[in-house]
Amino acid sequence: MPRRYICELKHQEPVAQVFLAGEKILRPNRNGNLYLQVALCDRSGSIPAMIWNADQTLYQSFNAGDYVHVEGVAQLYQGEMQIIAKRLRKVEAAEVDEADFRPVSSADVERLLNRLADMLRSMSDLHLQSLAECFLMDEPLMAKLSMAPAGTKHHHAYLGGLLQHTVSLMELALRVAELYPQLDRDLLLMGAFLHDLGKIEELTFAHGLGYSDEGQLIGHLVQGVELLNRKLAEVEKLVGELPPQDTVARLKHMLLSHHGEYAFGSPKLPMTLEALALAQLDCLDAKLHAFEHLMRHDPNTESPWTIYHAGLERKLYKGKPGKTG
Repeated sequence: MPRRYICELKHQEPVAQVFLAGEKILRPNRNGNLYLQVALCDRSGSIPAMIWNADQTLYQSFNAGDYVHVEGVAQLYQGEMQIIAKRLRKVEAAEVDEADFRPVSSADVERLLNRLADMLRSMSDLHLQSLAECFLMDEPLMAKLSMAPAGTKHHHAYLGGLLQHTVSLMELALRVAELYPQLDRDLLLMGAFLHDLGKIEELTFAHGLGYSDEGQLIGHLVQGVELLNRKLAEVEKLVGELPPQDTVARLKHMLLSHHGEYAFGSPKLPMTLEALALAQLDCLDAKLHAFEHLMRHDPNTESPWTIYHAGLERKLYKGKPGKTG
């Protein structure tokens, strides 16, 4: 039977196939009975699964990052799909086609990395050029960037998603800088490259998607600034001097303010033109990707409207069949 990807599952559809297990937790219900909640992943995204009347034996039978065969039923609950599982058992990686869990091909990764490097090397600011080269020469770091997701749930939540999001944002930065000459093009471009780079340390993605302990405690905004500080030290050794203090401060401010609002976890609000542009463009790329994903994988296939999404507090209009806009 052909695999049904998570994005294809419909309400009340039977499920009997392999997923990649992510974060798991054993919880008590109102009556004190235990149930198991586990995030399941494939190349199309992730979905929560619940197993009622679970116990420690089941909980300890697999780890996050293992492949598990799940039997149950897909269910639409409060606008989101979930799986009510009856059985779950660990399977060996040798039994699994890993292509089912890697949405970005090696050719796509190579193309995106080449484009990223070309954009960074187009900068005319020699200080930022040197800084960019220190990142590009760091093969382990670039390998992590190639594999990391941009998140675990909302946008670009799949392996390679961070690289796709970063390159898209850099492309947007170049186009906006052409329209607004008052922006520092190179500073905006470098900020777009760095803005989410801390996620390579915040998130875990070697086996399933989740958060590292440091990621939970500190978060990618601060981790991104720490990465930048390490590379600035390398720049000083490489060329004998640091970029101007004002440039460094503006760059760090962009990283710390790119969530745009205190309510979204931003420790600082944007206070420069480049920081404002970065926050707005980041929001644009993330939300467009998230909306498009919800529309494309909406289980309400017979209607021009999606199901109601509680997190967005709205339905989304997909348009009439055959219409493109």
